Amino acid sequence: MVITSSTSREGAITSSVIVDTANSDYAKLRSLALSAVTLKGGFWEPRLTQMREVTLRQQWDQCESTGRIDNFRRASGRKPGEFQGRYFNDSDVYKWLEAASYALAVEHDTSLEEVVDDLIQEIAAAQSPNGYLNTYFTFERESERWADLTNKHEMYCAGHFIQAAVAHNRATGKRGALEVAIRLADHLCVTFGPRARQGTDGHEEIELALVELYRATGNRRYLDQAVFFLDMRGLTPPLVGGLPYHQDHLPVRHQREVVGHAVRVTYLAIAMADVYFETGDIDLWEAVQAQWRSAYERKAYVTGGLGARWLGEAFGPDYELPNQRAYSETCAAIGGFMWNWRMLLVTGEPRYADWMETALYNGILSGLSLNGREYFYQNPLADDGAHRRQPWFGTACCPPNVARLLLSLPGYLYSTSQDALWVHHYAAGELRFSSGNHSGVLSVKTEYPWDGRITLTLVSYQGAAGESTLHLRVPGWCSSPRVTINGAALVGSEPGTYAAVRREWKAGDVVEIDLPMTVRHVRSHPFVASNYGRIALARGPLVYCLEGVDHPDVDLRDIRVPATTDFHAEQDPDVLGGVYVVRGRAYTRGPVEWGGQLYAWGQPSRSSEEVVMERTLSLAAVPYFAWANREPGQMQVWIRDEQTS
Repeated sequence: MVITSSTSREGAITSSVIVDTANSDYAKLRSLALSAVTLKGGFWEPRLTQMREVTLRQQWDQCESTGRIDNFRRASGRKPGEFQGRYFNDSDVYKWLEAASYALAVEHDTSLEEVVDDLIQEIAAAQSPNGYLNTYFTFERESERWADLTNKHEMYCAGHFIQAAVAHNRATGKRGALEVAIRLADHLCVTFGPRARQGTDGHEEIELALVELYRATGNRRYLDQAVFFLDMRGLTPPLVGGLPYHQDHLPVRHQREVVGHAVRVTYLAIAMADVYFETGDIDLWEAVQAQWRSAYERKAYVTGGLGARWLGEAFGPDYELPNQRAYSETCAAIGGFMWNWRMLLVTGEPRYADWMETALYNGILSGLSLNGREYFYQNPLADDGAHRRQPWFGTACCPPNVARLLLSLPGYLYSTSQDALWVHHYAAGELRFSSGNHSGVLSVKTEYPWDGRITLTLVSYQGAAGESTLHLRVPGWCSSPRVTINGAALVGSEPGTYAAVRREWKAGDVVEIDLPMTVRHVRSHPFVASNYGRIALARGPLVYCLEGVDHPDVDLRDIRVPATTDFHAEQDPDVLGGVYVVRGRAYTRGPVEWGGQLYAWGQPSRSSEEVVMERTLSLAAVPYFAWANREPGQMQVWIRDEQTS
């Protein structure tokens, strides 16, 4: 089952990959094209259909109504008026363009293609003759270009356009946006470099974009420029303010802890991994591995969210993971997902895919409402009912970021290595593959993440004789997995591994995976003070939470969960579009009487110690990603256990 490229529905070879590792000597795995995968039914097809038909159009309308598109018309001289919005507003348009390109890679849409083509023409018309592109610095601000690299996001915006242009070229074969991106990148290479000006952007993004442009064009100068921008951090004297907030406190190869603005950290780590793919710079690789351990062994939320602090949208110290005050920006979870994808491509280690899955089904999916029209910027793990999704933001980085991640999801499901196919994430649909003497169709049937049973059928297969391997991820959360091939059990299917099925494949082969989804009690490291004496509930890859609407007249802070509670899950068609609800018995417990006092002084008396079991109740927990889609009320992920007073 050797697979190195893919075919579109029309049969033409395409290259709509997300991260192109085809020519890397340092990546174990190779990406597959979005167009190789068709999602059919199950959990994801209706959601991505909604993304294309509802979310993309809603976001386009927002970009139009808030003046983001008019900024390009103004810059080209096609429309008068003032610049509208924040100085980095161009980046929201570029992320939308990237999302739309992924949609076009998977399914032809004439009306969407026309909008995209018109947008690219507007962007091209706004580009300066020397290649510069940023609508904020047009006309009256032209003299301010590159004057405030630390704060003004010029390279950040440029990076998002370059990524979008590469995605569009790979999806459609058209070169209009790519030519604009090349001119922009060439301008950067002339303006900054060892023989030109020193400097880099306060918000990472340009680095990883230039690496992908190098992969798309083969022009080495873009890879060298990405390395140059990485090396501009942590200099003495500093060029980006010298602060951890901008990851400018140390040279990148010496950075071992994730600090500062969480989204920026993830984009920096992505760029470091991307450069390692292409150069084998072992110092960068060792640094990015240490940063990963810092993030995911000591600073990540159970939802896959990153960034504990509202101040600076930043990481705190180890184990600082407050719940109601959690910032956990949607963009940071997306950055973490993309970072883990790079780590997975380098190593093939399942822990990275596990964290991708955790972020996807919890910290990312929570950023989008069930109707596809509203968004979270922050994703707290407890709330009093005040935090609600919004249709847009003044700083609207998260909505189009959600769109570009989810619409590119087919490209993250599978990858290949020498004579092997790797299945990282389970989604109902088909994979079409073609390479040399090997071609065929692999069908996947599953209701994952609601049900852990997955059936993979090799519907058709033509290929030369010889064995090849199918690697199937067994999630770390599953305690008793079972894998069979044509009914025979596979030995060595352990949690947190890839089960390897090696054989001579033929049409009709069936692999069945059973990942029992029992309800699990999750506990934090004891240093996470916010979760002392608390548990979270999880089932499969989904983290669950309590909502006040399901527990009327109860303060969720008073709920206690007995250790003996036998939780079970059942699908409820009347709850949040038919989610699986986790149910079990719990009770509320609180002090008899505090008499309006906040503190009790001196030795505790019996009256202040005494507690009373107020009442038992039927606890109903819903998936965290679906909270705040009903009437406002309390929400809580971490619940006090029976032993907590």
